[in-house]
Amino acid sequence: LTEATGVHDGKVLGVSYFECAPEHGVFTQVELLQIGSEVLAGALSDATSDAQPSSARTAAPTPLASSSFEDNEESRKLSSKEQVADGSILLGQPVRWSGMQGIVRYIGEVRFAAGEWIGLELTEATGMHDGTVMGVSYFKCAPKHGVLAPAEQLQVGGEALASALAAIASAAVAPA
Repeated sequence: LTEATGVHDGKVLGVSYFECAPEHGVFTQVELLQIGSEVLAGALSDATSDAQPSSARTAAPTPLASSSFEDNEESRKLSSKEQVADGSILLGQPVRWSGMQGIVRYIGEVRFAAGEWIGLELTEATGMHDGTVMGVSYFKCAPKHGVLAPAEQLQVGGEALASALAAIASAAVAPA
């Protein structure tokens, strides 16, 4: 993006897909793009003038088959499961992700990647979104308090996690 209105720098969950300035990167679905001929020409010119050979660039992520999700208003809000398949993570459970405390608010498939993902409401504004990603609402939380991650990136248990519930509950009742 030309302005700092994105959510990352091309690196997401430890995987580098492309490089850009912080908060200038975003993933989206092709059908959500609006491309003008001048904008497209400038973007293509910038992309082809990279000093990095195409063989050294990171491969793009493999998109999900479009037939797996209908593109209508109802499909833009996905329902959560109550727990992961093995029962080790439950909806509403306090967890840690990358050293940050959060509460599980969504469990299930996402439109941007394959597999089961966990939506977290973090206790501090260190997240990437408000529970909505690429126009799809997975859960609701305050801006910059949401993150989606695979279950293997989460830490479950520990006394410190109980404070996550209290922190989110007190923030919800605190006057704005």
